[in-house]
Amino acid sequence: MNHAVEANADGLIGPTHNYAGLSPGNLASERNRGAVADPRAAALQGLRKMARVADLGLPQFVLPPHDRPDLAFLREIGFSGDDAAVVARAWRETPVLASAAFSASSMWAANAATVTPSADSPDGRLHLTPANLVSNLHRSLEPEQTTRALRRMLPDPERFAVHAPLPARPHFADEGAANHVRLCAEHGAPGVNLFVWGREAYAPWTGRFPARQTREAFQAVARRHGTGRAIFPRQCARAIEAGAFHNDVVCVGVRTALLFHEAAFEDTAGLKAAVRTAAHGLFEPVFIEVSEAELPLDEAIRSYLFNSQLLQVPGRDRLVLLAPVEVQESPQARAAAERIASGNGPIGEVAYVDVRQSMRNGGGPACLRLRLVMTDAELAAANPAQRFTPELHATLRAWVQRRYRDRLAETELADPALIAEGREALDELTTILGLGGDFYPFQRA
Repeated sequence: MNHAVEANADGLIGPTHNYAGLSPGNLASERNRGAVADPRAAALQGLRKMARVADLGLPQFVLPPHDRPDLAFLREIGFSGDDAAVVARAWRETPVLASAAFSASSMWAANAATVTPSADSPDGRLHLTPANLVSNLHRSLEPEQTTRALRRMLPDPERFAVHAPLPARPHFADEGAANHVRLCAEHGAPGVNLFVWGREAYAPWTGRFPARQTREAFQAVARRHGTGRAIFPRQCARAIEAGAFHNDVVCVGVRTALLFHEAAFEDTAGLKAAVRTAAHGLFEPVFIEVSEAELPLDEAIRSYLFNSQLLQVPGRDRLVLLAPVEVQESPQARAAAERIASGNGPIGEVAYVDVRQSMRNGGGPACLRLRLVMTDAELAAANPAQRFTPELHATLRAWVQRRYRDRLAETELADPALIAEGREALDELTTILGLGGDFYPFQRA
């Protein structure tokens, strides 16, 4: 067994962070549609969360935002002229499509990819499949650039396999690691992989909100990665109907601990039995189930208790639950969190982090990060310029302060100056993060 740790790669929130309400089933996104955003505060909050995790002794990486607006997309659907003309006409004729082109949703790196660590793959490489995100237009614009970003961060093909996304078809709708949990005795040991799906591709779906992840997509990911000990539990339809658009809104797990709401899975008893069977001889799973009586599903979704990061901190025997401050402010969610961290269970502490700008769009601490179980050799082979350090934090903080607006209403997205501002900022960022001068499409053009 190689020594390994769980690293985090967080999406750096981009300069066009706004509240367009583009995501059906994401209640926070819908509720805050049209609100005035603060991109500068959003990015600084994200950086502080990264610093909090890095200060705990865990490897932390930074994933760059995408170039927005996506002018290539707008040109593909018939808008022509110079950049300013394309944007002006798009906002005038099809505001919802213009909003999609401006979305900063790549910040939610839990949807960047599904990851199989080298301990669970037959060829001993770390495998990633970027999510195709076909369920929402604004997110379906991300996979190509996300693939490029992951290949720049993990450049060694002898250690890393960054696959192409699955076919962009509804049958293979894939939302990435937001629906995946890995349990294990130690990070460097073989683990059990839970691929949680919401619907089968050929079965009718009549729900009020879309079930975004298909079983067929996760089966394809597991096949191409050769993922060991894969199980495929179904997310509870009631949770999806209540606004749990990804399973990480109602479930989080690490090492031997699986923390979940009683409405997380369609068949909880079957889920427990499947995990125990897959884990036999490796570890004894610990199931921490929160009942509806203790925390109603609606309040679990509003507070995002289960969208916390569950962290194994070096030198500590018990896990830390890094929760959004909305949990602290909810009497029921806070009581549940404190009960979970009391006693002799695997979780020993609850800490809180402010990511309100992201939360208002329906993305908590867990949404902002992609988990990567990495060996020491794999960490050494990753792009060092993307590894979070106090020095990088200071550089990025100053960059955000100089480059980002502190107010962005939907009506201000049409400002032609925003295009130039964003590109100048991202051009500088590629130097800071060592991404090369050809990382963004506008640089290659």
